[in-house]
Amino acid sequence: MSRAEFEVLVAEALDEVPPELAALIDNVAIFVEDDAPASDPELLGIYEGIPLTERGHYYGGVLPDRITIYRNPTLAICETMEDVVDEVNITVVHEIAHHFGIDDARLHELGYG
Repeated sequence: MSRAEFEVLVAEALDEVPPELAALIDNVAIFVEDDAPASDPELLGIYEGIPLTERGHYYGGVLPDRITIYRNPTLAICETMEDVVDEVNITVVHEIAHHFGIDDARLHELGYG
């Protein structure tokens, strides 16, 4: 799957976020990269920033939080196009959840691990 096709899947996954939640996503930029960091080559996505639950009155004038979805590791674990769509959706929700302060343990309980 090409980078452009994968980027479309990420955009479609973002479009599936309910509007009431999408309106609360504040100061976040979404990126697609081909490869995960060498230190964690199987990583499917990452949230880097300050979750909403940790932002205080001091929060301001900061660069946007960053969500990155990694194409090649995702494609490596998927056998079909349907698998890729499902995994992208799960990964996007997983990383957005971190923005809302939900940790990995709770995401695993919810089926987004």
